[in-house]
Amino acid sequence: MSAESRGLPLAVEAAAVPPRTKPSNYPEPFFSRMLKREKRALGDQFGLKNFGVNLTRLWPGGESALLHRHSKQDEFVYILEGRPTLITDAGEIELAPGMCAGFPAAGVAHHLVNRTDRDVVYLEVGDRTPGDTGTYPADDLEARLGADGRWLFTHKDGTSY
Repeated sequence: MSAESRGLPLAVEAAAVPPRTKPSNYPEPFFSRMLKREKRALGDQFGLKNFGVNLTRLWPGGESALLHRHSKQDEFVYILEGRPTLITDAGEIELAPGMCAGFPAAGVAHHLVNRTDRDVVYLEVGDRTPGDTGTYPADDLEARLGADGRWLFTHKDGTSY
């Protein structure tokens, strides 16, 4: 069955895809750190199941996520506009339009931060491998991808938020 026959478009203007209504799944005190981030779930527009694609905007002072790594999922970013700082547990790199970065599962912890006075826009691509966990070396947070595809967050000692 084609995407078109399922009522899904074959092509869209990326900027016309509505942004997610909730800026983050993180519990507080981490949720509010994501308020300077906007994601447009491009892959969901086409019913993609194996990987996700987001058009993401970071306003000045925004961050892509908490510093994190995935146990099973790979991630990739491609910078379209602006100059974010890629922060990893191995150091920092300023990125520019046309640059990209990839993060294999169980690799370096990473996130992007916008330390400039201009917006940053980038594409992020990640797979949806079941059984993934997320670790956050700078924060008291761990995540486990549930069978329903939703993230379940706990403190590092296993207690719930």
